[in-house]
Amino acid sequence: MELVNPENILDLLFSYNPWWQSGVIQQEFNKPMKRFAYYEAMSTFERKDIRRSVILCGARRTGKTTIMYQAISELLEKKVPPKNILFLSFDHPLLKLCSINKVMELYRDNITSIKDIYCFFDEVQYASDWNSWLKILYDNNPHMHIMATGSASPILTDKISESGLGRWKMIHVPTLSFYEYCRLVGIDVPELPFDLKPTQMYLRSMQEQTEIFNKLSMLQVPFIRYLQVGGFPELALSSDDLYAQRVLREDIVDKALKRDLPSIYGIRNISDIEKIFLYLCYTSSNVINIQTLSKELDGVSRVTVEKYIGYLESANLIYISPLVNVGTKQLLKAQDKIYIADAAMRNAVLMRDDITNDPEELGIIAETAVYKHIKSFYYNEATQIGYYRGGKKGNEIDIVVKSDRNTIMIEVKYRDQAKIYETDAIVTMSEHKHPNLVITKRANDFGEFSYGDKKIYRIPAPAFLYMLGFVESEKIKNGV
Repeated sequence: MELVNPENILDLLFSYNPWWQSGVIQQEFNKPMKRFAYYEAMSTFERKDIRRSVILCGARRTGKTTIMYQAISELLEKKVPPKNILFLSFDHPLLKLCSINKVMELYRDNITSIKDIYCFFDEVQYASDWNSWLKILYDNNPHMHIMATGSASPILTDKISESGLGRWKMIHVPTLSFYEYCRLVGIDVPELPFDLKPTQMYLRSMQEQTEIFNKLSMLQVPFIRYLQVGGFPELALSSDDLYAQRVLREDIVDKALKRDLPSIYGIRNISDIEKIFLYLCYTSSNVINIQTLSKELDGVSRVTVEKYIGYLESANLIYISPLVNVGTKQLLKAQDKIYIADAAMRNAVLMRDDITNDPEELGIIAETAVYKHIKSFYYNEATQIGYYRGGKKGNEIDIVVKSDRNTIMIEVKYRDQAKIYETDAIVTMSEHKHPNLVITKRANDFGEFSYGDKKIYRIPAPAFLYMLGFVESEKIKNGV
């Protein structure tokens, strides 16, 4: 029996595209809350003047497929003929055996011959020669609109560089921001000033600052749960946090490590990459010495460790934070810091279901959450994001955002007694007019503090992260 035959493929097409018969998308697929990445994707996808295909990349379960279904729903609402909208998931075993070209031929011959069509390709990296076929579809069909998803960013980036330059735009879909999490679970925060800028709170009067932070103080308890269950939409809505952790461990981490990465990169010894990821979970937010890691994992060479860390980053399971030069002196090659991409991944892998009474653990995952938010907030801008280490004592600053315009330095002190000394790098590297930021724990631990001619600004973690999302929402609201 021939598996890849027209009848089987057409049956699959009708199964994936129920709106061809009903005219509407299934309600369970069309989630009501639209994320920031959705608006960014649609602003590119629907442009008529500068045509680009859209590639959504991100870890499993971050909502990439949901964004495509929401886009399909919007097209149907705009009266696009249902059969002009094609959805396919190349994660399906049958489609892994067949080319995009073959599928498109059957679609054109049996479903619609109209030129103006909208194609949605899920997990496109599993399709044979997908980049070449997307290029051909783009070049030969000027009225075709394409949106695709993938879970391995560097592979997608490399293919775009080879054949998609000027044709595709890649959009990163991270796990939920704290702001999106609050919206998803229905936490209503009192109205905030439309011109809110979390890095410039020191410019407001003390009365304004107090009013704003009093409104945001209600976020303290939700933030603890956010740190525990993380930013995966489906899991955030679960009423059973222990079950959510198990799903996260089995369905996201295990499948990425044991199926996706071995399939994409041809990894034979899966246990090696599992051991490396486990080690990184234990040491998240720390500088990683590759040589030390290699020695601790007997039998895993330094070359393999470096390669597998790159694979983990490609699967959006970790962030790599490099040393950033903030002075005139050139830095020598330095070691990187590693963050697990979402704090809840770390909790799930290490099976830590309750971290509320462990100040050290809370500090680690709070820094992880702050880094993730900063990375997501600035990823579209021409910035360097990493950490600083320097001075006579080799003092470190957790997060540095460096651009041509300015440099923002952030120290995460998520603890009840978040002491800062005048010799700390966050103080000595601060400017009088633009104080560096210290991210704190308590809701009332905020405000500007002076150390001689140096200043810092303290801001509670839940408030800071929520503000970043609020700024994004205001940009969308105002069409910026």
